[in-house]
Amino acid sequence: YIVDALDLANNAGPFNIELFGGSPDDNNAYFFYDGAMSVLQPYIDKGVLVVQSGQMGMDKVSTLRWDGATAQARMDNLLSANYTDKRVDAVLSPYDGLSIGIISSLKGVGYGSADLPMPIVTGQDAELPSVKSILAGEQTSTVFKDTRELAKQTVAMVDALLNGNEVPVNDTTTYDNGVKVVPSYLLKPVSVDINNWKEALVDTGYYTEDQIH
Repeated sequence: YIVDALDLANNAGPFNIELFGGSPDDNNAYFFYDGAMSVLQPYIDKGVLVVQSGQMGMDKVSTLRWDGATAQARMDNLLSANYTDKRVDAVLSPYDGLSIGIISSLKGVGYGSADLPMPIVTGQDAELPSVKSILAGEQTSTVFKDTRELAKQTVAMVDALLNGNEVPVNDTTTYDNGVKVVPSYLLKPVSVDINNWKEALVDTGYYTEDQIH
């Protein structure tokens, strides 16, 4: 999302970005971070994106227990140490709960005003506070993973296993736990922003408009 929002293919930048990762004790956090960096790293290498803090890698950017207050405190430190005379253009956040903390920190130093627009702030899980934040022009995007579809697919896989049938999978390469590659069924997530929130979240029946407004 950051690549498209900043039009990095056509803009030389440089744009300032800071990186946040999930909890270091959660294997998914590494998949999220590595996936994002596979897209962002080439632009960092070319100097189009600049991490002013120099903090990269899960050993430096992880957020224990996916805690929003921890993310907010780290963002406070990043801003005071690196951005007193620079602006942040984007923040990579892998979870809405972190995004809300990051946004609180940004607003605390004046971002979100006419003079200092909010940077691009990503997220994940389409949690209600973040959907409201997107509508308020604060958080930029989130990733919607429809839990109804996850549940439906899980039931289908368990049912097949219990009945001795072939378990449906569509990925046999990604999830290597160090002992074996675990066959998986991956569902396609949906990137949600101000342009498609209603179509993705309300028209599908996941939320009602009353919940969001």
